[in-house]
Amino acid sequence: MEPVRPLFYNIHDHYPWAEAGTYVAAVVVIGLFAHGVWRHVRNWRLGGPEPVTGGWVARLPAFVRFGLLQGRLASDRYALGMHLAIFLGMAVLFLGTVLATVDQDITYLLFDFQFLRGPVYLAYKLFLDVFAVVLIAGLALALIRRYALKPARLRHAAAPTFPLDSFYLLAMLGGIAVTGLFVEALRLAATPVPWAKWSPVGSALSGLFAGATPGRLQTAHFAAWLLHALMALTFIALIPYSKAFHLISSAISIYLRNLGPVGALPVANPAGVARFGDFTWRQLLEFDACTWCGRCHEQCPAAASGAPLSPRDLVLKLGAALWRGNHHAARAPPAGNTPPAAPPPANGDSLHATVISSAELWACSTCRACEEVCPVFIEQPRAIVDLRRHLIGQGRLDPTLQETLTRLDRYGNTFGKSDRLRGRWAAGAQPRIKDARKEPVDAVWFLGDYAGYDSRAQESAQAAAQVLQWAGVDFGLLFEGERNSGNDVRRAGEEGLFEVLREKNLETLARVKWKNGQRIVFTTDPHSYNTLRHEYPLAGQGWQVKHHTELLDELLQQGRLVVRRKLSARVTYHDPCYLGRYNGVYDPPRRVLAAIGASVVELPRNRDRSFCCGAGGGRIWMEDAPQQQERPAALRVREAAALGEVPTLVVACPKDLAMFRDAAKTTGQEGNIVIKDIAELVRDAAAQ
Repeated sequence: MEPVRPLFYNIHDHYPWAEAGTYVAAVVVIGLFAHGVWRHVRNWRLGGPEPVTGGWVARLPAFVRFGLLQGRLASDRYALGMHLAIFLGMAVLFLGTVLATVDQDITYLLFDFQFLRGPVYLAYKLFLDVFAVVLIAGLALALIRRYALKPARLRHAAAPTFPLDSFYLLAMLGGIAVTGLFVEALRLAATPVPWAKWSPVGSALSGLFAGATPGRLQTAHFAAWLLHALMALTFIALIPYSKAFHLISSAISIYLRNLGPVGALPVANPAGVARFGDFTWRQLLEFDACTWCGRCHEQCPAAASGAPLSPRDLVLKLGAALWRGNHHAARAPPAGNTPPAAPPPANGDSLHATVISSAELWACSTCRACEEVCPVFIEQPRAIVDLRRHLIGQGRLDPTLQETLTRLDRYGNTFGKSDRLRGRWAAGAQPRIKDARKEPVDAVWFLGDYAGYDSRAQESAQAAAQVLQWAGVDFGLLFEGERNSGNDVRRAGEEGLFEVLREKNLETLARVKWKNGQRIVFTTDPHSYNTLRHEYPLAGQGWQVKHHTELLDELLQQGRLVVRRKLSARVTYHDPCYLGRYNGVYDPPRRVLAAIGASVVELPRNRDRSFCCGAGGGRIWMEDAPQQQERPAALRVREAAALGEVPTLVVACPKDLAMFRDAAKTTGQEGNIVIKDIAELVRDAAAQ
């Protein structure tokens, strides 16, 4: 007797109407599913164009890593095990259903042949049993985490995208798996077979029904089968209308993620976003792909400090409004076209009036902590900056930010000082620092505003200059020809001013006199580093953009910079957002510290999980929100002080230097910890 999969066991002979009803229900389910998917796709199509770069070969490996294997959950073993169990269980059971359908409705009906027989069928049964248990285990872990452990990041006030939420998803999947096992158990109890051991779970459960009469087993089997079929068909039909849709949208979002450098801010709409149609189609897909996991909220410095921003809630609100059809007249039509039928909302002009508050948008420091941990690659900072641009155009911005932007427009720097003062601190340097516009150099130092005008940052800039001269680096400054790089201007939403600043800097850089063909521009400011590297057309002209920690690391490795006195100090190092998360520069600063003899004690949140100081995205130019409890910089200084006998917090960003020194005063930690730029420590170790 060869093992073979029974076709509609019990149903075909005793309940033919149920067999016929299955096919009718399947047609209805397919229709409901297709309609729901069409609604989502229609919403995505409201967005503007955005090209997808890179072929499937470039996208597939990362899709396997982050989509199938849940790579971004690796730091949370509980979540990783839970999600992998649910995903793999669902995937195997879905594949089993597909194979059963093909075996029954295609190969058997058309060719009078079943391929689910013999060893293939036995392996099929074993896999389905094992992965049904894997699925149930994963669902149990999810229930425990959500309803017993209750991590804070899963609790949110924002309206979910769908009324059929997490409990529905977990309950339905669990019900489908459990009823499937009982259908199998009742069949094995009614018709024992020699190969029952290949269905270990079903075989074990069949013992529960020992002694039952054939009639009762037949009735119970039908009841279990009917419940299983109804739950499975209902689940499939409602996938597009429930949280389960993220199984589809998240996979698409991961596959179609932005492959460009994260430091280059895409600008699809320079005027900003007022309505959903002003976003791109890929951004609307991202809002639909959110899994409600709250990891972004957990990492957000604004949320941690009590500011009115949760990237989780922001995306949830946008996704919910998009699904409800709250499209706000979609996007403005081209001239001469018929306007869309849906009128704008009665209470205002945009998403800012109906979905997202301006306070939420201005609270963001664009640190990318949210984007870095998002398992489906949602670009929250990009969406926030897009929405900010509209506020800038409407004049709805923080007064201090407005003053700063005015100073930038007038003077080219955020301090409102004469451009002739930018390099004044270098006047007394020996040997003299060159003007790169007038004398040939090997490298250009792009100072940035803080190294140019802030006395605290000037001290570290003087240290860096000394060290570079000791190493024999022939560099020069741009002096009054330099303007603010525009990195934070752009992320505050002032696209036009960014373009003006960039154009003026490019004109000045074009005047640099070079000694040889190698063109190096370096900076101590990670914000300038990011925009020079990714948003200025320097790389295409053969320029190399470096941060001073990278340059110091190279000089130490080449032996051009000599360590004369090992420091033997215990320090901790703060990873700047625009150096670390934006550009992946984590090891060079640590190698520099190791080379000068410093012992690095890592902060609890380090490298790509580094906690932002709160200065980026123009936040350093804005007032704190009234409900903000404590600045992110203060939280970070307390974290560093809590390490114990680590007296020095090392930074590699002039904004960090200013923010943390102020925070040390306000938190009363001045006597417990000293904030120093890495260049100051290198100067101490290399002093001649």
